[in-house]
Amino acid sequence: MSEAADSSTDSRPVRLREALRQARIEAADRTGVVVDLRDAEVARLEILNDALDPLFAEIPSQLDLFDRGISQGETPRLWIDVVAHVVMGRDKRQYRFVQDTRNGRIVLVESHDIGAIVKAVTDYVARRMVERERAFSVARAQAKETSEAARRRGGFWPFVLGFVLGALSLFGVAFYASLQQI
Repeated sequence: MSEAADSSTDSRPVRLREALRQARIEAADRTGVVVDLRDAEVARLEILNDALDPLFAEIPSQLDLFDRGISQGETPRLWIDVVAHVVMGRDKRQYRFVQDTRNGRIVLVESHDIGAIVKAVTDYVARRMVERERAFSVARAQAKETSEAARRRGGFWPFVLGFVLGALSLFGVAFYASLQQI
């Protein structure tokens, strides 16, 4: 009876040890698949990044509105600027161009075709450049209005100062004259 107990005790750790070994191998295989999928995502984003090179070559160098690059975090992303990026869809073949807004993330375009994504990014870049131009023209107009208002106010304060000094000098002359009569 003790031999049977010893053999069952010996066989249990061997099976558990073997099961742990098998579980570790399966986990490593799954990790390898996840790493392969992430590498595939990064590779697809790099292909899209290369397709966007002609677009970003046309953007003036002094314009620092766009900061394109691939981030390789848990979810790889191709950043266009601080609020827009391209991420791979669930099937890892579909590109998803998204923009973060005050009201949450919106999907601008989804497509398997790189050309459609390049066109969407081109349109996005053009809209952002126009928005920037408008913002600068409004800022320039406001600055011009502010300087004109300051110039108008610049004429008002010297007038007030002259008026006050004139009134004080008249008061001083009248006071001096009243002292002379006493």
